[in-house]
This record gives sequence, C-alpha cells and structure tokens, in this order.
Amino acid sequence: MTKPLQALWWIRKGEFRVGPEWEEAHVIVQAMEGVFEFDWVHALLHWIEADMGNADYWYRRAGKRRSAPNVKSEWEHIAKELSGVTQH
Repeated sequence: MTKPLQALWWIRKGEFRVGPEWEEAHVIVQAMEGVFEFDWVHALLHWIEADMGNADYWYRRAGKRRSAPNVKSEWEHIAKELSGVTQH
C-alpha cells in the first residue's frame, strides 16, 4: 500500500474526524509535501478539520478540486483514483 493510501486508511479508521488517526495521516502527508498524491490527501485532511482555506490551498497545490459534496464521498473518489480503480 502506498503512503497516500495509508494516510487514507488512517482517515477512514478515524471515522473522518480529527483525532489520533487524523494525526497519523497528517504526519504521512507532511513528509512528502509537493508530491500531488500527498498534497491531495492533505487537502482532504484540512476539509475534515473544517479549515477550508487551508484545504483549498492543498487542493491547488495538488492541481485538484473538490469533486464531491461531502468528506466521505471525496475520500472514496480520492481512494479510487490513487488505487487505480476506474468506473465504467
């Protein structure tokens, strides 16, 4: 499992809330700032935190936009993209 997918795993384990699992995910993504996959997950973390200005900053750094109406749906979208799962 890649590091960005590990961060997503921690986010889900923490039930999409700020807490120890959120912190684990944040440590992972901070280690590789500037790599779009890490920055994309970083954006999601700040959305969970309700820090939308910071989330938007990380979405811009990743070259992405929010594509879902809520955190859980966005998590699913990012997880599919980063794991190479495509929809038909």
